[in-house]
Amino acid sequence: MLLIVLLLLLVLPLLLAALVLFLVCPGLPRASLRKPFVGRSYAHRGLFGVQQSPPENSLPAFAAAARNGYGIELDVQFTEDRKLVVFHDDTLDRMTSVSGGVQETPWPVVSALPLAGSGEHAPLFTEVLQTVARANPDTPLIVEIKSRYEYRGRYLVELCRAVLAALKTYPGPYCIESFDPRVVRLIRIMAPGVVRGQLVDSYRNHRIYGTKALPAYLLSHCFGNLLARPDFIAWCPDKRNWAVRLCAALGAMMVMWTAMPDHDIARLERDNDAVIFQWYEAEPKYK
Repeated sequence: MLLIVLLLLLVLPLLLAALVLFLVCPGLPRASLRKPFVGRSYAHRGLFGVQQSPPENSLPAFAAAARNGYGIELDVQFTEDRKLVVFHDDTLDRMTSVSGGVQETPWPVVSALPLAGSGEHAPLFTEVLQTVARANPDTPLIVEIKSRYEYRGRYLVELCRAVLAALKTYPGPYCIESFDPRVVRLIRIMAPGVVRGQLVDSYRNHRIYGTKALPAYLLSHCFGNLLARPDFIAWCPDKRNWAVRLCAALGAMMVMWTAMPDHDIARLERDNDAVIFQWYEAEPKYK
């Protein structure tokens, strides 16, 4: 009996460690697919200033980023009438003069709203792709598909399909990321040859935003990798937790979001394969 107990004490931790490794493990490294994205600085929502001139996620901001040799990180989501719009927030409140959810507002209304009081409006995803391609067709894109917990089944499938269909016309390299492991899993299934990334926020930030403790831990510690098997982990400015460090050790490409002027930029560039930046003059290629 004592021998059995001792064996269990030895074997159970190993089994538990193997299970955790299986759940958190990223996808196998795909160096050739990653190559266009490594060592690049990505303008967060385009190249825009603190005073929103030009506004974030506007066509001038994207054109400026492309002309200056930067990669671009941007956010896409559906409007009420299933138009793919490039807009970061879930709601219109911060960037326009009206309130309401982007997903609950039809495109004709969204398109008529000035961004941050400017003469620009939120663009369609296809407009952004055309603008960037004209400015610099080799611009690498990191496309974040926005998702919320209440988005389910068919809606998520149609959202991912629409993004992939639009990107077929883009001449440059692109990859896709999301905070939602279900979205990254769908990209894995629909477009296995596309580089995919899991956006990960810290447990602390999840709790600040109101996420319950268990989901906050699972999301912040990459347990969604079981579904997604991402090529890269896009991590926030907080110190990397054990799971993110494990993903890096297992060969995941590491992307940092979002670098700001008060950060140690040299360290971030040293420690990450790609850096999404905002409000400072980054080196377009730092590796």
